[in-house]
Amino acid sequence: MTNSHNPEQSNPRYPFARLSESGQKIAFIFLFALTLIVLASLQALGAPLNTETAPMGIVSFEFAGELAPAQRMVESWGQEGRVYAGLSLGLDYLFLVAYASAISLGCVLVARSLARRVKFLPGIGAVLAWAQFAAALLDAVENYGLIRVLLGSDQAAWPVVAWWCAVPKFIIVALGLGYVIVGALVALVVRTRSAEARRS
Repeated sequence: MTNSHNPEQSNPRYPFARLSESGQKIAFIFLFALTLIVLASLQALGAPLNTETAPMGIVSFEFAGELAPAQRMVESWGQEGRVYAGLSLGLDYLFLVAYASAISLGCVLVARSLARRVKFLPGIGAVLAWAQFAAALLDAVENYGLIRVLLGSDQAAWPVVAWWCAVPKFIIVALGLGYVIVGALVALVVRTRSAEARRS
């Protein structure tokens, strides 16, 4: 039986509000594990893409910002490297679903643990939880633009689109991760102090 009377659990301002607390935790663990597995695969695929022209591999490609440097990166990878880049960008569509959902659920779990203890942090968590899906959408558009360049498009707009998607995406993801880490620490401190207060 779920905790249907818990207002923070069923609050529609949070994503995944239909899941019970235990369901949210199980889903988070699964998605976190999937994120790590896909991330490791992306790291393996991206290793051959670290060249002098693209020192950070696919990340350098994301932030090329202009057609000429983006094309030079593609040329530096050679035919085999382009295959790796294509596989990496394709797999990234699974990655964006996994990391966005995992971070979003992490924000929800932290926000719920802080409810009734710290007034403003749960609201921030709700905003950041929803924002992760915007990051995933930006990532999807960014990938499409990069794939177009990889396939030989000479449209100057694609690297620009990728750059403008990559910057806010990384900011949103960083804020979400920061909230989960800091919020979890705050929740731990609050619970510890509450436990000490009850014992004293």
